[in-house]
Amino acid sequence: MSQDHKNDKRFSATTPGKRFMKLAGMSASIAGNFAKNRIKGALGTLSEEERLREREQLFSQVGEQIANTLGEMKGAVMKVGQIASQFKDVFPKEIADALAKLQKESPPMPFGVIERQIRQELGREPSEVFAFIDTRPFAAASIGQVHRARTHAGDEVVIKVQYPGVDECVESDLKHLRFALKMAGVLKVDKAMLDAVFDEIRRSLVDELDYVKEAQNVREFAAFHANDPKIVVPKVFDEYTSTRVLTMAFEPGDDIRQVQAPRYSQDMINELGHRLVGAIGAQIYGLNAVHCDPHPGNFAFRPDGTLIIYDYGCIKKIKPEIVAALKRSTQAALRQDYDALEDALICLGVRNTEHLARMPADFYAPWVTIVHQAFSETPFNFGTATLHEDVMRLARRSLKYWEAFRPSPDTMLVDRAIGGHYWTLKQLGVNTAFRDALHHAMSQTAA
Repeated sequence: MSQDHKNDKRFSATTPGKRFMKLAGMSASIAGNFAKNRIKGALGTLSEEERLREREQLFSQVGEQIANTLGEMKGAVMKVGQIASQFKDVFPKEIADALAKLQKESPPMPFGVIERQIRQELGREPSEVFAFIDTRPFAAASIGQVHRARTHAGDEVVIKVQYPGVDECVESDLKHLRFALKMAGVLKVDKAMLDAVFDEIRRSLVDELDYVKEAQNVREFAAFHANDPKIVVPKVFDEYTSTRVLTMAFEPGDDIRQVQAPRYSQDMINELGHRLVGAIGAQIYGLNAVHCDPHPGNFAFRPDGTLIIYDYGCIKKIKPEIVAALKRSTQAALRQDYDALEDALICLGVRNTEHLARMPADFYAPWVTIVHQAFSETPFNFGTATLHEDVMRLARRSLKYWEAFRPSPDTMLVDRAIGGHYWTLKQLGVNTAFRDALHHAMSQTAA
């Protein structure tokens, strides 16, 4: 058997039945660990602090087990794990943190597999379509990989090629993963909300597997940002694009790890931070759609202050009424109007009033303080920021109100984008004030 053929089976469980058995085995093991933990807790020999420590250790182990299993399986289920890592309202923090390692670049497919996909999708030999294709992947992820190439007309391009068979396992992977997680007892929301959350994940994933739809997203965002020469959206080459192959102009830029002195001054880093925050804010309020994959590999930078945005597979279209509620919640937080903030969160579907009709008046104050720091009127140093630690401390102190909040399918991908870019700003070392930028974003309206 050839090496390429063996690697075609890189999804270690290749049929829905085999994938289900792998997920079921994972969930049975996790359920056993939870049962042991409950027995230990029932003995009544542990202090409250010891119980909390045991819980954190258990969830860390469970998270590692889930991440390792999904990482081995690749494909759609791995992508779901990547998405899930952003949703700390659905999973305990320790599990979401473990799933975050799925964000790392995946081992690539052999080039022979990529050639066959191009041939099947575009109906011609790759050498007839492209004058040159680099056999080494430019990037590799859970559902596809990217190769640099050159057209016969001399255009430098990148080709995004979807792995074979990924789309065929989406429905079964989602069904089996949800079943496995339910058996394991690690999901924190009720059935109706869980249905809505997984429906949103399914929609996002199905969209991401359709490269023709992604090409349409690219054109829409390119048109939206067309008036800002410092925001670059790569051009799509429609003649070399299909459902599973997407060809775009090669737009080089520096990886986030390269954005540092002396190549980039602090002023330029701050400018790039403003460009990123401004772009995301403009998309939410001015386009009612937002690029929802904040993975650092989807963004590149240039020393002249240019921001390049790649990968438009995960785009969230936001309902106008949700955009309005987001604006009301942000404005309420800025003016510390906790009653108005409560009402806006109810409109967003984030507040579970069935559990608690009204939050105590002082509950939101420390959370709003974090918002004020991130969007301050004076420079705030994201490089040394500990807002994520502040959030976790607050979450620990607010455990008794846990069920008063829930993930909203309308906002969870938006939250993913905003929360993810906190880490982008932190890694860049941005030190600036964003209050005016936030007001400017909220002043925009969709056409």
